[in-house]
Amino acid sequence: MRVELLFWAGCPSYGKALRELQQVLRESGHDPRTVIVREITTDDAAASEGFVGSPTIRIDGADVQPLANEPTGLTCRVYRRRDGRISPTPDPEDLREAMLAASSQRPSGGRTRTAARAR
Repeated sequence: MRVELLFWAGCPSYGKALRELQQVLRESGHDPRTVIVREITTDDAAASEGFVGSPTIRIDGADVQPLANEPTGLTCRVYRRRDGRISPTPDPEDLREAMLAASSQRPSGGRTRTAARAR
């Protein structure tokens, strides 16, 4: 499972997002050190990555809380928690569900379908 955290340094919540993501990984039996942390530094990079704000967390290439028709750019992102609150980080349950969905996409060989595609 490929877990990425994309961030923009102008938004301070990426550290909290990383800690929460690593906690969910630990609780799910995954190595929290496998998170790929990538800084997005330009608007061109944001557009190329489909980066809609910091922090963005992807599991096997899929955003844990996808946003339709959202512009890309160097900005802070907000998430809606399951209890309705707005937060700078995704709900841990959304992270768990994204991990479960990624696991269910795996063929018996262990590689993800996303990872098997040519990029």
